[in-house]
Amino acid sequence: MKSSRLGFGAALAVAFVCGLIFASGMDLTRFSWAQTRISPTSSAAQVSAPAVASLAESQNAFEAIVDRVKPAVVSIHVTRYAREVAKNDNNSRQGGRGQNRQQNIPPGLEDFMRQFGDGFQVPDAQDRGQQGSGSGFIVSKDGYILTNNHVVAGMDRVNVTLSDKRTFDAKVIGKDPTTDVAVVKIEGSNFPFVSLGDDGTSRVGQWVLAIGNPLDLDFTVTAGIISAKNRKVQDLPGASPASITDFIQTDAAINPGNSGGPLVNIRGEVIGINSAIASGTGYYAGYGFAIPIGLAKTVMNDLIEHGEVRRAAVGVSLLEVEPEDAEAAGLKEIRGAKVAGFSGKDSPALRAGLELGDVIISVDGKPVEQVNTLQRIIRDYRIGQTAKIEVMRFGQRKEFNVKLTEMKTEPATMVASNSEGADRGAAEASVPVTDNSKLGIKLSAVPASLARQYNIPADARDGVWVRDVTQRGPAFNKFFGNDVIESIVYPIHRDIKTAADLDQALSGMKSGQVVTLRVFSFDPRGGEGQLRTQSIRIP
Repeated sequence: MKSSRLGFGAALAVAFVCGLIFASGMDLTRFSWAQTRISPTSSAAQVSAPAVASLAESQNAFEAIVDRVKPAVVSIHVTRYAREVAKNDNNSRQGGRGQNRQQNIPPGLEDFMRQFGDGFQVPDAQDRGQQGSGSGFIVSKDGYILTNNHVVAGMDRVNVTLSDKRTFDAKVIGKDPTTDVAVVKIEGSNFPFVSLGDDGTSRVGQWVLAIGNPLDLDFTVTAGIISAKNRKVQDLPGASPASITDFIQTDAAINPGNSGGPLVNIRGEVIGINSAIASGTGYYAGYGFAIPIGLAKTVMNDLIEHGEVRRAAVGVSLLEVEPEDAEAAGLKEIRGAKVAGFSGKDSPALRAGLELGDVIISVDGKPVEQVNTLQRIIRDYRIGQTAKIEVMRFGQRKEFNVKLTEMKTEPATMVASNSEGADRGAAEASVPVTDNSKLGIKLSAVPASLARQYNIPADARDGVWVRDVTQRGPAFNKFFGNDVIESIVYPIHRDIKTAADLDQALSGMKSGQVVTLRVFSFDPRGGEGQLRTQSIRIP
């Protein structure tokens, strides 16, 4: 299945490596020999006996790991039949997860390729099916298998092949897009299975092996180290605000087809499920990402027991803490998770007393370094449990007992607006604009027509509308054209009803000082807007 890509800086892309793209006759995988000459006078001859023994021990360890784990690794082949291909034809052409082998034939060469027989047969549209492949590993002797959600999602048929070449039809027991974990099962008994380790005790720099089926090369083993832990990888295909982005990063080679395979430590224990890569081409470029096995085990148990994931939630949306946020909160270090919003009026965090702009720094004494740290801590709690959450609120340390609720995975529904953009243009032309040179923004009053059009609440209607942001000003990429500033909440509390109010409040602040504003962002598409706090440093 074709990898989707994510921009990673200017040149890299994070891509789900869900399934192998079937190679076409015009795009075959290329191989080359690598030769190394060893001279009798090579420095290799000077390696000491203890060093040679140490290398031999390392080799023996790798061999033992492969002998132990490889029999439990499986190759997964998936098929989506024609009715699904028709529905997703545009997605397939634009880089969707699945891709038909015949669809790789360059346009205009269909008749030419037919002469090579069934291997390059171009079927009629109604006979076409999307096919792909990935990896997985058996976790119990009765045939439960862990893999990635994106390997099996939307597929009509799943087949599993073991290393001894036995093939089975598999049933999808459950899948969870928020963690990209899926469980499938094959019927039988006494299957070889892996040992699941503890990713929490693993450390950066430790050896790991990746085993899977990259590029149709079944049961390939690659070696590397843990390059980083708790890596946040954003904007993966299909991701949502509920998605957990907490990955183990490795430089063990991972390619399309490796998805769902195990990442194994030096003791032969699985510590992760290989899931994504960072690459400018969709192929290995040195950066691979695996889902921590601790998270995968929790998801697996829920899927087997309930058929779905039942995850506890605090009921907040979160942002990473920026330097200005940390300073405003009274933190000496830049860490924690900033409360950016709530799941609704029934949010357990909101009911407990948390507020916008609070920085969560610990849960039951466990320190929170960043957003995915908080996600990792909360995933070990069950629905209905109470967690003691410690926050910093503009220099004050506060604790709240939050009774966790079940996470809502349904995305918010956006309501289409009946108003046209011309109404906004008329509103913009109807009010004078004032420059705030200190922040680099242009402000005006909120026109009544704009307030009606975008359902701006009463408190925000009395604020000032951000009409434009100067690229070289401190507000660039912090404020936007759909923002309405309501008030200053740090270091003073003051309602902002006019541009002059903001000018006067900022005039008494020193250069380099941080100010935090309460902002309402209306939805240009007509949906419900949201409140947030925004910290900014006075230049």
